[in-house]
Amino acid sequence: ENRYKDPKRGDVNYAQMLEEKADLEAMGAAPKPGAVSGCAGCKPGGSLPAGGDGTAAPAPAPAAAAPAPAAAAPAPAAAPPADGSFAYGKYDDLLWDHAAKKDVYATYDPNSPRTTSNFNPFETFDGNSPDASGIYPGENRYKDPTRG
Repeated sequence: ENRYKDPKRGDVNYAQMLEEKADLEAMGAAPKPGAVSGCAGCKPGGSLPAGGDGTAAPAPAPAAAAPAPAAAAPAPAAAPPADGSFAYGKYDDLLWDHAAKKDVYATYDPNSPRTTSNFNPFETFDGNSPDASGIYPGENRYKDPTRG
């Protein structure tokens, strides 16, 4: 077959691109509660998926009939290693494809500080996507991801 194959994304086809586009549009239309420009888990100056402006109101809290017991505190953001080394993300040196990005997005908490394990993989900064650790091209420790 005389079809051009991009050396970085040789197995991508039009159907996959349409699926990824639909996922991004859905995320932009219904962002996670708290996912607004400038949130704790967002890159300052970053853009939200599908061009969303993040102004969608968060889902209203359900009304409680009786006082609810105190909720457990959210898990703290992953602390940096005690030895001062840098902790790369879950998919560092692994395939960084749409399924991996969806997995990272599923654990993303926009209300917690941005870390290498808590970031929106679909957020862009100056037109660039982050690597598998949430680092953008031109920043220290950026690693060109293995794409699929």
